[in-house]
Amino acid sequence: MLASILKMIENGATHIAVATDHVIESFRNDMWPGYKTGAGIEPDLLSQFPLLEEALRSLGVVVWPMVEFEADDALAAGALKAAEDPVVTRVVICTPDKDLGQCVRGTRVVQLDRRKGLIRDEAGVVAKFGVLPESIPDFLALVGDPADGYPGLKGWGAKSTASVLSHYGKLEAIPNDLRTWTVHVANSGTLIRTFEEQRDLAFLFRDLATLRTDIPLFDSIEELRWRGPTAEFPALAARLDYSLRSSK
Repeated sequence: MLASILKMIENGATHIAVATDHVIESFRNDMWPGYKTGAGIEPDLLSQFPLLEEALRSLGVVVWPMVEFEADDALAAGALKAAEDPVVTRVVICTPDKDLGQCVRGTRVVQLDRRKGLIRDEAGVVAKFGVLPESIPDFLALVGDPADGYPGLKGWGAKSTASVLSHYGKLEAIPNDLRTWTVHVANSGTLIRTFEEQRDLAFLFRDLATLRTDIPLFDSIEELRWRGPTAEFPALAARLDYSLRSSK
């Protein structure tokens, strides 16, 4: 993680913040009983998060630890706030997670897949999902997101969902009467019946997929400027190096 951060700095990043999940559960677990939990996560992995936050802070990086909200919410809120500042030339959200695609705006707010070295702007989101960034929550509501624990609506696959949403944009714009549809989709009769029967569920899933952007994280973009490692970093780096050597 530290190596990735330093690589971004070497590549020109000037302001950096990292969001972490202090707990896996969030307000979304109250909305949908099947939403993801911390069950099954290796204790050894969970135990590394306090060390990660300590290491990031000693490196001089701002950390946003989330408890009520999720780390993805913080990334969305931080990206929106940063993009509003006229001195910012580009905001890079460093995660390939599909729900963060809703935050992409033109070429100003983009996603970075560090492992693949791929930057996805608005055109990239459309190429991958078949819908504009603002329709990503609607897309996920219909197709589901197994990683987050909600199934979507039966029969609504990625291709059919993209065809419908690329035409109508949002759930509420999808006509209830098939006779008024102006887009051709295979099995459209089955899709619209399912949508009519589970309309409330679709809107609930969209609410789950919609990232919250009203979280107060910082007042000025200058709070995120990286000014170099703190005085504590050398000792922590030496400690980590010792731990790594000892584990080999």
